[in-house]
Amino acid sequence: MTSALSLLPATDLETGHRLDFLLVTNMVEPGSRVLDVGCGDGDLLTLLRDRKGVDGRGIELSREGVNACLTKGLPVIQGDADTDLADYPDDAFDYVILSQTIQATRQPKVVLEHLLRIGRRAIVSFPNFGHWRVRVDLALKGRMPVTDNLPYSWYDTPNIHFCTIRDFVELCREVGAQMEKAVALNAGGKPMQVSLPWWVWNLLGDQGVFLLKRR
Repeated sequence: MTSALSLLPATDLETGHRLDFLLVTNMVEPGSRVLDVGCGDGDLLTLLRDRKGVDGRGIELSREGVNACLTKGLPVIQGDADTDLADYPDDAFDYVILSQTIQATRQPKVVLEHLLRIGRRAIVSFPNFGHWRVRVDLALKGRMPVTDNLPYSWYDTPNIHFCTIRDFVELCREVGAQMEKAVALNAGGKPMQVSLPWWVWNLLGDQGVFLLKRR
């Protein structure tokens, strides 16, 4: 499993924060108990702590990421979502966040089921492999695409389970997750403002961000 450090995200010019992190922060109620899985260097946890006053915890695979979090005063442990989430009790957190990481896990379905078990709600974001630029690269160049949101070559990418927005919607149905909110982000990292069918989001959305809970 990798962490949120794997992507090259769009940022807000005024605050310097990642746009997808700002969207996730707006989904979290103030004072909540939060677990950030694959928390990277702790930027999202820091934002949640400063803006929403959450009781935040993190789990991160890389020692570099853990050290960066500890430097910021964040309670983060080194661990792997594929193996260590099973150790957490049911309903231990109000929100469990998996930001730009599910595509790097070995067992995405199992990981998602754990998120919904551990948290009363789960927030999941991921790059959309169904975006039109990805399709064009595959169709015209015959090669695995390299984009701003998927910056690695096929042979050194940490992303091992590419999915589309439509794929993730189907996975949510399969595990019995209720979608409370779903947002597609454009290439600039901003939410698409109009309500569109899934197949349009699947074509135009650069990322997907989902707020989920158990049925």
